[in-house]
Amino acid sequence: MIKRTLYFGNPAHLYMRKAQLCISYGRKNETDEEDKVISIPIEDIGVVVLDHEQITISHSLIANLLDNNAALITCNNTHHPTGLMLPLSVNTTQTEKFKAQIEASEPLKKQLWAQTVIAKLKNQSRVLQQQGKDDAAEWLVSFTKEVKSGDTDNHEARGAAIYWQNIFDKELNFRRSRDGRPPNNLLNYGYSILRAIVARGLVGSGMLPTFGIFHRNKYNAYCLADDIMEPYRPYVDQIVLQIIARGLPYTELSKELKAKLLELPAVNIMIENESSPLMVGLQRTTASLMKCFEGDAKKIIYPEL
Repeated sequence: MIKRTLYFGNPAHLYMRKAQLCISYGRKNETDEEDKVISIPIEDIGVVVLDHEQITISHSLIANLLDNNAALITCNNTHHPTGLMLPLSVNTTQTEKFKAQIEASEPLKKQLWAQTVIAKLKNQSRVLQQQGKDDAAEWLVSFTKEVKSGDTDNHEARGAAIYWQNIFDKELNFRRSRDGRPPNNLLNYGYSILRAIVARGLVGSGMLPTFGIFHRNKYNAYCLADDIMEPYRPYVDQIVLQIIARGLPYTELSKELKAKLLELPAVNIMIENESSPLMVGLQRTTASLMKCFEGDAKKIIYPEL
């Protein structure tokens, strides 16, 4: 079952009652019956986004969301995701799985990163094909045949340079930069949501999202999430392209745009020739990665656009 993504962009009080997330707008306290309370089963929730400085949330609700492997995202005063809370333990064989992950050999991690780069390049090439950029797409396809263990020739970065030069119409004069002009704002927001979903999936499969197979920044608590999300980024790019194609104003992150980007977990993907929502497919990806760490598989299962 696809888990729900909940977005809160107005003042509200969130608390738990009878295994339900309860939402109160403007109530003075939890026993005040004057205000109609909306409730949602906690077991149905996958991601919660808190995007207002006047939102309050009870500790019991936080604990129960984490117990059910929900990811809790907080946003800053510019409405960009700034914090992520995940459960510490949702897997019954946690210690064994941590050990397998941490002790994974360098050759294995290099092979897994090569698979990841190839999957990303293939999906990026398909996005370019959808945009009618066949020549650029062919470049990326050719790169997939040259990726070596560990991507020692850095085809991931070379592919990214071609991809970002061609994905948007020339009149946008687009340059990909986290602090760059729009539509970088849409990409940043979408990738933040994706990162949270991936981190949630990794934790659910018994892994620590901190220890990456390629990313190693000591200040980054989500190196593995940043690795595994790479082939999924083009799904965010597709949503951004749809927003631009519809002519929606995107210089500011409106609620309408956020709502569109928050549809990401439910986006339909193809993984091993089967259709599934992105959040469900991603769980298959993380489960396959854990099998690689445990020595039961040699390949990560990634989606294909």
